Order: sequence, then C-alpha cells, then structure tokens
Amino acid sequence: MSNGETKTDVILIGAGIMSATLGTLLKELVPEWEITVFEKLEKAGEESSNEWNNAGTGHAALCELNYTTERSDGSIDISKAINVNEQFQLSMQFWSYLVNRQLIQHPQDFIMPLPHMSMVQGEQNVTFLKKRFEALTGNPLFQGMEFSEDPEKLKEWIPLIMEDRETDVPIAATKIDSGTDVNFGALTRMLFDHLASQGVEIRYKHSVDDLNRTADGLWELNVRNVESGTVERHTAKFVFIGGGGGSLHLLQKSGIPEGKHIGGFPVSGIFMVCHNPEVIERHHAKVYGKAKVGAPPMSVPHLDTRFIEGQKSLLFGPFAGFSPKFLKTGSMLDLLTSVKPNNLVTMLAAGAKNLSLTKYLIEQVMLSKEKRMEELREFIPNAKDEDWDLVVAGQRVQVIKDTDAGKGTLQFGTEVITGADGTIAALLGASPGASTAVHVMLEVIRNCFPQHLAQWEPKIKEMIPSYGVSLAENRELLHDIHTSTAKTLGLSEKELVHS
Repeated sequence: MSNGETKTDVILIGAGIMSATLGTLLKELVPEWEITVFEKLEKAGEESSNEWNNAGTGHAALCELNYTTERSDGSIDISKAINVNEQFQLSMQFWSYLVNRQLIQHPQDFIMPLPHMSMVQGEQNVTFLKKRFEALTGNPLFQGMEFSEDPEKLKEWIPLIMEDRETDVPIAATKIDSGTDVNFGALTRMLFDHLASQGVEIRYKHSVDDLNRTADGLWELNVRNVESGTVERHTAKFVFIGGGGGSLHLLQKSGIPEGKHIGGFPVSGIFMVCHNPEVIERHHAKVYGKAKVGAPPMSVPHLDTRFIEGQKSLLFGPFAGFSPKFLKTGSMLDLLTSVKPNNLVTMLAAGAKNLSLTKYLIEQVMLSKEKRMEELREFIPNAKDEDWDLVVAGQRVQVIKDTDAGKGTLQFGTEVITGADGTIAALLGASPGASTAVHVMLEVIRNCFPQHLAQWEPKIKEMIPSYGVSLAENRELLHDIHTSTAKTLGLSEKELVHS
C-alpha cells in the first residue's frame, strides 16, 4: 500500500447519472470545492445509467400504470403520478439551465420528444384506464392527454400494434404527445465531460474497496487501481456512494447505523430489440401495458421507441431475470456476501414474504425465445422471430428493509440512506431512478449540507425555478417552465403542453 494520502472535499463513488448530477450541482453551488470521482470501469455511464441497461423513458408518470392505483371505493389515487411528474420537471429545468449556460451542448443527443401511451385490453382494464385518464386530466400536469377506445383512432396512433389484431376484445389507450425519450448514458457522459473541464478529478479503473471513519471525522477510502493492483488512501469530508447495485456493500462497510437492517435483492432485465428497419419505422411512441398478476412493478411490459447513438431503435420488455450479481460486472457472490448478522432476519423475512416473486423470477429465467415472442405478440400480433434479438439489460438491486408494513419489506423505488451527521450518503434502489436524479440529489444536498442551504437557495432557484414550489398548484409557473424547457431542449411546439 502506498503511504501517500490524498485529501479532497468530496468523493463521488461511481460514474453514473447520480454522481454526475450531484457533482454538477455542487460545482455550480460551490465551485471552489475539490471533487474526486472513482469509477471501477474504464468510462462513465457504463453500468445502470448506460442506454442499453436502462429503460430510458424519462419517467414522468404519463404512461406507467403502476404509478396510479385503484382505491377500494373504485376511485384512482394519482398522488404518486403527481410526485414522479413533479420530480421529472426538476430534471428538465436543470438540464435546460445547463444547455442555456452552454455547460452541455446539443440536447438532441440525449433528449427527444416522443408520445407516451398506455394501452390495455379487456373490459375491466378499459374501465380502469378511462377512470385514470379522467383523474389525471383534472390535473394541469397531465393536460393534453387523450383517451380512445375506437379501433380506427388507435390505428392512427399505433399502426404496428393494431395491424392484424383481433377486435373482439375491448382495447383502449391514452396518448400524450409531450413525453420524451431520454438517453441517460449520453447525458451521463456529457456531464462528466463538463465536470472534467471544471477541474474535477475522475479516476477510471479505480475501485473503492473499503472506507472508514478517521478520528478527526473524515472518511478514509482504500482505492485500488484495477490495472496495477496498487492501493491508495484518499480522505474526504463528504462521500457519496452512487455505485448502483455496488452501493449496498460499501454502505455496509461504512459501519453507519443507518446502513444496518437493509438488504438487497438483485433482478436483471432482458429486452427484445428489433433489427428490422421497416418495423422500427412503423412505431413512434412509448407504449406501456399492465403488469401481469404477481409480477413486480419493474416488469411492466412496454414497447419503446428509443434514440440510441443517433439511431431510432425499438425495444420490447422487460423480461425479468435473476442473477446473484449486484452489478452487470459484479461477482456471483454479491448476494451472499451482502447478508450480514444485522440484516439476516430482514432478508429471511423478505424471502418468506416474496415467494410469489421468487417463483415469477424463476419462470421468467426459464422462458424460451418462443415464449417471449408470444408475449411480444400481445403488443405486435404479427411479430416475426427473425426480426428480434435478446439484449440483457442492467442489474437492479431492490431495497429490502424493515418498515411499518413489517420486517423484510421489498421496496420498489429509489432510496437515499444518509448518515446522521450528513458526511455520507448512499443511493440504493431502482426505478424511477435516473429520471428523478435531480430531485434525489437535491434531497442529498438538503440532508447533508443543511448549514449551507440558506446561502445556496438563490442559486438553486436560478437553476431550478420551481424549487420548493408545487407546479400542480401553480399553473402560471407550470406554463412558463414548460414553454422555456421545451424551447431550450429542442422539443417541438406541440411538446409545450408538458414534459
């Protein structure tokens, strides 16, 4: 081990969208702070943030049916949809600020306008979708959404999905033209290029193996050069663990009490990718269906137009998979080594509670290509085997923790664990993740740097005009923000209604 110790103000672990966002926010708020980033892979945005590893929707709750639930009285609860949409609006404003300041260039390289749609079949589901549509369109955030159960109208909206479809089953869809496709891999790389130009030190092929609290309250990290094997010591006043699935192990090594009684359950995703240009050209939307009974929220089937490396692509999925790895480039021992005396009961309780999920995952892993094609044909009735290939997406680690609902509750969402004194924070969990990165990192800033908030607030409001304000309750501000973000980010005139 080298004796040299390098001191810095902030260390970010993992070069994904979360570290990129936090680093960029901090550089705007306190340019003089020194920031160092450690990433074990050879470039930024290669794990969960990579465009082939995430769904890249720009989750704004416009089409994801799992954000709107039916209450026992039959009414629709849209509170989660409002929350997710408001959070996505913060991201849009921050990206606009960066483009306006020319801190990042060419927004079309990471964001494109694209209709977002929900599609359901069967009488009960059609009734649900109509009620959902009525509940959402009563809120200004969702203005511009249309609903139709007329097959002729649906042929205009989704010709590929409606072609050769049996029309004896009721079918309905909602459509909103102001959705987006976001390439979080491209955005992550742009943000790290910007940070490098601001003097942030980014050390690729460097893996953080351990971290400890020193007597004087700093964090000391053992960082291994993946190529040479040499280990360096780095200390910082504040550490952010943004290593995707790898965050849980580092949180456990930190020893903070807040990291105890937390486990992780890895789920991988598999997408089908179309390589027939004629088929790709005939579909232009993100179309979300309803998850099958017993399926986890992250496996809601969707047929997605995507823009990757300047090309229009078409993906269908995700099919859930299982691997004990916590990262795509992780170890087969990740799940086993994450079980500690303090989270053993939590993990066992989760196992007992989620037998149906385990059964579902095993069934998914065993699916043949033909079975996957059958599921695809529920969306594209005449899909041909030879037009589609499988792509393994990223690993997601769902958080398991003890909650009011009982021990070992599986959490579907993004979770920030912060040490009591605000010197360390770790990001765990999955969707809506990347889309709400700005909101989540503002939460980190609020929790970890309360002593600076009063001083920083004017700058935060300059970057994110709706900071601290509900857009759903402020129509005028909402309209102004939609107009300005759509213009800055190059989303066309009709996209002004909403993100």
